[in-house]
Amino acid sequence: MGKHKNLIIIGGGPAGLAAAVAAHDAGVTDILIIERDERLGGILNQCIHNGFGLHTFKEELTGPEYADRYIERVKELGIPYRLSTIVTDLKEDTVSDGSDENVNPSDGKKTMQGCKKLVTTMNGEEGMVTYSADAVILAMGCRERARGALNIPGTRPAGIYTAGTAQYFVNLEGRMPGREVVILGSGDIGLIMARRMTLEGAHVQLVAELQPYSGGLKRNIVQCLDDFGIPLMLSHTVVKIHGNKRLEGVTIAEVDEKLKPVPGTEKYYPCDTLLLSCGLLPENELSSQLGVELSRVTGGAVVNESLETSVKGVFSCGNVLHVHDLVDYVSEEAAAAGRNAAEYISRLTESGAGKGSETDEEPVQTGRGTVSDAITIVPEGGVRYTVPVTIRPAHMAELTTVRFRVGAIKKDVDVVVYADGRELSRIHKRIMAPGEMEQVILKKDNVLSGGVPAELKITIE
Repeated sequence: MGKHKNLIIIGGGPAGLAAAVAAHDAGVTDILIIERDERLGGILNQCIHNGFGLHTFKEELTGPEYADRYIERVKELGIPYRLSTIVTDLKEDTVSDGSDENVNPSDGKKTMQGCKKLVTTMNGEEGMVTYSADAVILAMGCRERARGALNIPGTRPAGIYTAGTAQYFVNLEGRMPGREVVILGSGDIGLIMARRMTLEGAHVQLVAELQPYSGGLKRNIVQCLDDFGIPLMLSHTVVKIHGNKRLEGVTIAEVDEKLKPVPGTEKYYPCDTLLLSCGLLPENELSSQLGVELSRVTGGAVVNESLETSVKGVFSCGNVLHVHDLVDYVSEEAAAAGRNAAEYISRLTESGAGKGSETDEEPVQTGRGTVSDAITIVPEGGVRYTVPVTIRPAHMAELTTVRFRVGAIKKDVDVVVYADGRELSRIHKRIMAPGEMEQVILKKDNVLSGGVPAELKITIE
């Protein structure tokens, strides 16, 4: 058994680092960051292009420079971290007392309010160690959707990589995956790698996108494709892979409104490399293991206004919560999670260790339950999801940021927020795209001015 920690943060990327700094600034000094890589910084270490930090630091930085700002701050504050360490198990410290109150139906054990979280880790030096913690912040990031999830017909030759893997090879190991390149998917990493591969001497023939719109930021389409004359073929996809030992080419076809290939539109492109940039998936295996409720839309946790999951004392932020387009927003969200975790630990300490958060102003359930008497946020009119999903009036800040994405391109529309049918705000947007995250700011006085609403509705009109 390892010693007890007030706060354990799983993940030492941009989200984990920002959460640690914010929690420390809020008064929690007994923190441990657990990172599976051999260095802090996460995915930013391989993102050597610029464009980071414009919101956070008011200057343009590369990925490693952005990460280094937070790494240095973590070191200055003396926040401990474990590198090359994986978390093998995450659970609550439960007891069976025969009571039916707060019983987990999966194992029949009672989940104690405010109970400790057990985090089991493994590395080469210490072996297996189990820590207990008052609170945990999930900041594991996301992974790329690989070929196995795309069901592309054909053989299995060498030369097929996710865009992030290719980025790692080129930027960190100095190795080129290939010379004749086709990219499937127009996510931001794929767009950036189209430019990067071109700068390193490869010929990027095209970027094919299944949807009728790009999944990346507009600025990346302009700077990474248009500036280098790389065509973006919307409503197209790879329908066959050719080659045995090494990729020899791909067949690309147009797709209809149901995203099915249109017969007769097939065209063969010879290439030795296919990069896949077909979406990111939050790394929530540990969250599921703990019993955290997950969103069917985002794949991330269902959270309240404090970014607290359905398991009390467990918070989620960054790309493990929902995929972001800007790391600046990741840091902003993670800092909020860090402050909220610090507040939770403070309430727990004031109420007495192991007695639960008795100072809460409204009843709660732990384990698989959700916060009771909360205001539900309902996405409609093309809004795919919202983060957070619920807001507890007693814990609502003066200003609450709600982030969301739309499911299709919207032009000349209004983003409208209603509280039980009462219009709270209306913002006109010239254009909205699925590849860009949107947000609205809720004012507490405005939301509660007509009494506590049963629901808030965010819609596009």
